[in-house]
Amino acid sequence: MDLCCCCCCCTIYYYVTAAVAIITFFLSFSPFCNAQPPSPAAVKSAAAPFTVVSGGPSPPPTPPPPPPPSPTPVKVTTGIVIFLFHLHLHLHLLLLLKLLLVYFVFRFHLHLLLHLHLHLHLHLLLLNKGESKELDEFYVDQVPGMPIRFSYKDLRAMTCNFNDKLGEGGFESVFQGKLSDGTKIAVKCLNGFGHVKNSFLAEVETIGSIHHVNLMRLIGFCAEKSHRLLVYEYMSNGSLDTWIFHRHQDLTLGWQSRKKIIMAIAKGLTYLHEECRQKILHLDIKPQNILLDEHFNVKISDFGLSKLIDKDQSQVETIMRGTPGYLAPEWLNSIVTEKVDVYSFCVVDLEMLCGRKNLDRSQLEEDMHLLDLFKRKAEEEHLVDIVDKYNDNMQIHREEVVEMMRVAVWCLQSDFSRLSMSMVVKVLEGSVEVENNLDYDFTTPVARRAIRAAGNQEDAIGAVAGPLFPSVLSGPR
Repeated sequence: MDLCCCCCCCTIYYYVTAAVAIITFFLSFSPFCNAQPPSPAAVKSAAAPFTVVSGGPSPPPTPPPPPPPSPTPVKVTTGIVIFLFHLHLHLHLLLLLKLLLVYFVFRFHLHLLLHLHLHLHLHLLLLNKGESKELDEFYVDQVPGMPIRFSYKDLRAMTCNFNDKLGEGGFESVFQGKLSDGTKIAVKCLNGFGHVKNSFLAEVETIGSIHHVNLMRLIGFCAEKSHRLLVYEYMSNGSLDTWIFHRHQDLTLGWQSRKKIIMAIAKGLTYLHEECRQKILHLDIKPQNILLDEHFNVKISDFGLSKLIDKDQSQVETIMRGTPGYLAPEWLNSIVTEKVDVYSFCVVDLEMLCGRKNLDRSQLEEDMHLLDLFKRKAEEEHLVDIVDKYNDNMQIHREEVVEMMRVAVWCLQSDFSRLSMSMVVKVLEGSVEVENNLDYDFTTPVARRAIRAAGNQEDAIGAVAGPLFPSVLSGPR
């Protein structure tokens, strides 16, 4: 605002001073500037014909006065000098004002340039041509905790020319590989432009320098010409959806395992929201992005849609992103907080407890949407009816499962009443009691509209903000 005022003042001042100088110049040529008062002789001569002579000889006629000297151009010259002086002075003052304006503009934008320094470094990694080896080495050396930068040739060798595919989506494929020390890795290849570039930058920037037992570790990356690859630790048990949506005893998890996984997800999200230098909003929590190692330890993965905000920033405005069925109602306003992750977490929680997807087209129409079914059973006080009926161990512990459902209800409240993830952890640990007066009216028109738009692609990402494509890291869908 101040800069705009300064620009306007400079412009007004320039036109005013130019007008004053021009007026001064033209006044110097006015006939009033060179007019001479009449001489006494001229006045007397003009009055002579009307003089009455009384007797005697008439006096000799008075000779006519000599013609007045032509006016000198003194005043014209003075006007030109004044005009040039004014013009010279005002131009110097205008130049001084412009210099001050440039100074204030520079001061105004300097902090923004410093703040974007690291982000610009990441963009340099994406230059397809003219990449300097010296610049790359400088960047990797200067950023502490930076993941390893692999060449495309090395990753092709580690994955045996990308032969062992673990899974694929619309714009990405995942392959199994091995490091030189025998450590198994999962290599995610991103294919495409625009959103792929943003996803790649978001992953490297977000999880490249953070470490938590329940977050997927980024081992390295490749940004070589048009190739964009991310290297992760390998998760032998694949994604969570493999273990909760199959109706076979040998592929489902018991109550204790599910309770452990729910707690681990909550701790991982607590770290992202409250324990990092900046708040990290994942924005795509769903079973497909919860990976399990050989001991069923949880790793939250896929930060391609994540958003970083400052600690003192309570909310952020962004386009709608995520997966249909897991979108919080506040996405309608495009102004969200970390509570959108809490909402998605609780939908995942209910899916684990009920052993079904939030949208199951194999069910009757009135039971197709899990949240509608959950609300109806809660009003009827028959929540036990929707406990996973395909797992005997879940049926044995159905009373504990119903108690866990009440925690999920608390997390499905409106944005302001919704729990934070750190409070969720305390409730799961038993140090905080669940409230009794909870609102079960948590219908989500955002999820419904997005699901209808997505059709049968229930795992689509960015259904509203961009193309529909699933996200995988390891294990088949």
